[in-house]
Amino acid sequence: MKKKIIIGAVAVGVIALIYLLSQGGKKTDSKDILVSVKTGKFRVEIETTGELEAKNSVKITGPTALRDFRIWNITIQSIIDEGTVVKKGDWIANLDPSEFQTRYQEKELELERALSQFTQTQLDTTLQMRNLRDDLINLSFDVEEKQIILEQSQFEPPATIKQAEINLDKSKRNYQQALENYKIKRQQNIEQMREVAASLRKVQNEFSALKNLQSEFTIRAPESGMVIYTKGFDGRPIKAGSQINAWDPTVATLPDLTKMVSKTYVNEVDVRKVKRGQQVEIGLDAFPDKRLRGVVTRVANVGETRQNSDAKVFQVDVDILGTDESLRPAMTTSNRIIASEIENALYVPLECLHNEFDSITYVYKREGITTVKQEIMLGETNANEAVILAGLTEGDKVYLSIPGGQEGQRIRLIPEMDGKRKREEAEPEPVLPQGGTFTLPDGRVITMPPGGVRPNGNGAQQSTQQPRQGNQQQRQGTRPQNN
Repeated sequence: MKKKIIIGAVAVGVIALIYLLSQGGKKTDSKDILVSVKTGKFRVEIETTGELEAKNSVKITGPTALRDFRIWNITIQSIIDEGTVVKKGDWIANLDPSEFQTRYQEKELELERALSQFTQTQLDTTLQMRNLRDDLINLSFDVEEKQIILEQSQFEPPATIKQAEINLDKSKRNYQQALENYKIKRQQNIEQMREVAASLRKVQNEFSALKNLQSEFTIRAPESGMVIYTKGFDGRPIKAGSQINAWDPTVATLPDLTKMVSKTYVNEVDVRKVKRGQQVEIGLDAFPDKRLRGVVTRVANVGETRQNSDAKVFQVDVDILGTDESLRPAMTTSNRIIASEIENALYVPLECLHNEFDSITYVYKREGITTVKQEIMLGETNANEAVILAGLTEGDKVYLSIPGGQEGQRIRLIPEMDGKRKREEAEPEPVLPQGGTFTLPDGRVITMPPGGVRPNGNGAQQSTQQPRQGNQQQRQGTRPQNN
């Protein structure tokens, strides 16, 4: 009899064990993947895409005096192919001279008018001064004549002598006035000639500068090197038919290929992690097997919006360490900025992390044949993994996705997060009047005693001191998850 009881108990135990194993299997989808919590060096990295540029370059510019002649934009008629290696003095580009020719003809006409004005003023002043000198000579003769008449009237009556003296004084006064006017007029004509001469010199200098500017419409290389097109306001390289403006007439550059920079842009969320001096691992799309190293040398203080994007980004310049003959401007780079490194860090993949109430971060942890929702304290993160400060230990098994059958399971909280979680705010109790008669929306009239009550669904009265009906359970991390 005892043997039968023992055999039955063993059978029941085996059945129970099989049941538990089958239930444990049901909780976990066969497709769920378990990963181990790892310990090691953790790197906080920021991955961006950049473009190579020469750190130093010589600009190839068109005419620099276009603004002096009210030429604001000028079209590139033809330009050498980008990437061509040129020597000093080689042809680079031709600019469209049509607007320049218009200004040249206008200045030529202005020069002719200035020359005519100068000649006319010179003739007028010459004729005017000659007439004034003739008047002075005639007045001088008149004074001598009046002097002779006075001398011959010594034996005439006193009245005749007096009249002769008056005529002589009048003649002398006229001569003196004419002499003063001559001096003033001469000085006036000198200044007038200076004015027209200055105007003529100004037009002559402008015309001479315009003639010199004409030769600058054929652009030549100032140094030897490889031609790289400059970019316009739209971020696209210029070409034949593009326009350059008078404020920046650069058409191309001759880069120094021994010192290159990767110009990249970091979003406003990650830019706070980027500092000058941080190391950067650089890859090239053109040479996937080639790896370069660099260092952050500049982080922009002001953000900008790139073309076809609404996100704010900040420019970051990365100097390439060393030299490489295969590097060329405009090559696309993949930059991995190492923001920080943590030794002996505990970390898991980002796919393992889940969140509830925007305050409780947890993982699905495997413990034997069961699965628990384990709260964790989160540290630094990178593009693929996150540091765990508390809640897990090395070797723990966690799920990459949400396993089945975990709806309604409570989260196992950790004491390290006490006081750091955001709690759900309880819905406020409605404020009811204290005492008096009131009419409900359905037409019923109720009387509120001074203690304060509120109506229930059947029109009866219910004390406001009673607990509010509803599911007001104190929960932290018990929200069901949607699969």
